[in-house]
Formats: sequence, C-alpha cells, structure tokens
Amino acid sequence: MTRYLVVFAQVLPVLFHVFGTTTWAFTTTTTSSVSVVARTGSTSTTTILGAGGFEWEDPTDEQFDQGVDNPFKNPDLLKAMKKEGDDEDGESKVIDPARLLGPRLQGSNLYLVGMMGSGKSSVGDKLARRMGSYKFLDTDEIIEKATKLSISEIFESEGEEGFRDVESQVLDTVQSYVRCVISTGGGLVCKPKNWGKLQTGIVVWLDVAPEIILKRIEGNEDRPLLKTEDPLQTLKDLLEERESKYSQADFRVEITEDMDEDMVASRIVLDMHNYIDDNPPAWKLAKQKAQEEGLDWVQ
Repeated sequence: MTRYLVVFAQVLPVLFHVFGTTTWAFTTTTTSSVSVVARTGSTSTTTILGAGGFEWEDPTDEQFDQGVDNPFKNPDLLKAMKKEGDDEDGESKVIDPARLLGPRLQGSNLYLVGMMGSGKSSVGDKLARRMGSYKFLDTDEIIEKATKLSISEIFESEGEEGFRDVESQVLDTVQSYVRCVISTGGGLVCKPKNWGKLQTGIVVWLDVAPEIILKRIEGNEDRPLLKTEDPLQTLKDLLEERESKYSQADFRVEITEDMDEDMVASRIVLDMHNYIDDNPPAWKLAKQKAQEEGLDWVQ
C-alpha cells in the first residue's frame, strides 16, 4: 500500500488557498470519506454553503437576455460583444464570449484530459481567467503541494500505480467543488473509477500529435514516463493505449502546431457553447415541451 494513500488532510489546505482562507465550517456531509468544506464567511453566520465553499450569483445583465444563449448563433449579440469601447485607462475592451459560459454551465466543472504536454495546465488557467467566475485547479500541482514531492519523486518511490492511487484521491476531493476548470494528469483516464467523477462535469480532450508534444517538452526532466531510449515512440505507444479512453470525452479539440494558448481556449469556448446547445439540461427540455403543448411553465 502506498505511503501516500491518505492525502486528504494535505489536499484541503491547498484548495483553501485557491478558494480563499476566511472562516471555514467543518460541519457538512462527507462524500467518499472526504469532508466537503464550506466557507461560512464569518463566525456569526450559520449558513452552510454548497460545494465549492464560496457564494456566486451568475450575471443576469439584460444585454445578454437576447433569447439566444449561444452568442455565436446570435449575430446581433456577437456584434454587440465585439463592439469596442474605452475603459477608464483609455484602452479598448471587448466582451469575451467566455464570460457567458458560467451562467450557461450552471456551476458544472470542466475537466481537461489529454496527453502530457498537450497544454492542459496553461490552457485551463487561461480559460478560467477568461470565464471570470471559474477557478482553475491542476491535479498534478495539488499532488506536489500536498505531498511536498515532485511527480518524478513519487514515481520513483511508489511507482506509477502508487501515483495513480494518489491522483484518484485528489480527484475525489476536487470534484466536490463547483465552478472549476480542472487540468488532469495524462493517465488519470486509465482508471475506470475516475470516470464516475469526471462525468459529473464536462470532459474536454485536448488532442495533440506526439511529434508536437515532444517539441514542447524537450528538456523537461520531470516526465518519468518518458525516461526511455525512444521518447517519441513511448508517446505514440501511450497515446495508442489511452486513445479509447480520451475519446470518451464530451468533445475533442484537435490542436495543431500553430495554435497558441489563446487560440485553443477560444476554440474550447466556441465548442462549449455549441455543446451546451446540443445537450440542454432537463429543465430546458421540459420547458420546451410544455411550450410546444401550450402548457404553463413554472421553473
């Protein structure tokens, strides 16, 4: 059994740092033996907030109430969003379609999966910042901060299986939070039990060719699985082994060599809006059905 099997006590302080460190209440229910900690905001209040530990009210600005939620399918709204103005510093500003994802996702987490070096961390951070109401979490970074060891050191002492056990437990913890963009380890999809957690949100596969990945991570020594005689062939073998798992994602973004982080994030924003249109929540389907049948609708 891995010596790092129980890491919850170390993981929670890392998440506190991300979500804020004001007064916390430890009186909520438990999920998978992990206490879901909620921030109360002050010592006097008794209100226990939901998963995620922070309050958020999705924006309801009338300018976005155009009858079409997807800005890419509403020419008038998209034109208004692209119209430039001046902020207090005199610089031009444009409303980012990513800002509209928060209200449409209704708190659902976004999980980025894909091979090492596919840009999950850098793109995930960029995407969360553009969305505004979402936080970014990196499971590898949480593991390193919680165990105070690098990924390579954990591989050396516990092997890949030991690392995957810790990785699964970290996923158990972070999936209890809401409104997060979460970058996952490349091999996390290999454990079937992890999919039960991933499918609580929307899974996006960042698909990058092994040749591009190798160029990106050249000189990076913190890739234990690539310490082989032929790293490129190792990448190809890993991709072949995992491709059937990655393909279970809700949608795939193919990344070419000429795409930078902003371009990838923008493609995710576009595809996410379209995905939400194609997979509306149950209440929206019920509302549509009621309207078609001429019935009154009460949400």
